[in-house]
Amino acid sequence: MPKPKLGKSKDGRDMHYSVGALIKKDNKFLLIDRKKPPLGFACLAGHVDENETPEKTLIREVEEESGLKVTNYKLIFEEELSWNWCNFGIQTHYWYVFECEFSGNIVKDEVESKSIGWYTQEEIKKLKLEPSWEYWFKKLKII
Repeated sequence: MPKPKLGKSKDGRDMHYSVGALIKKDNKFLLIDRKKPPLGFACLAGHVDENETPEKTLIREVEEESGLKVTNYKLIFEEELSWNWCNFGIQTHYWYVFECEFSGNIVKDEVESKSIGWYTQEEIKKLKLEPSWEYWFKKLKII
């Protein structure tokens, strides 16, 4: 299994790199209910592996977690989150969040998610969100 790319945060702590995919169709957003900590509803996302670009990670993670193919993407946020932990024990992540266009049909990843589906802005406001996605949705004024 590949290792997540390791870097140093602004304050010198170990840091991982993550990508997130904001995928929208008919005014609904594609979310999974995460099986692995940190728990909660989230957009498709994952760690950038060693020797991998954020763009390659985006394409890989979207396909792994949903079966969808990314056909186009645009970087909308790039930011270090000093409070964003993962189950590897790292407390800081540098995020690349992309808006994505896609093709194909959804296939649920049994390892990563309890469920996968499309949610309106109003429905998202009522969900228990994974902390980093609560942050991104607030920044995007979705919640």
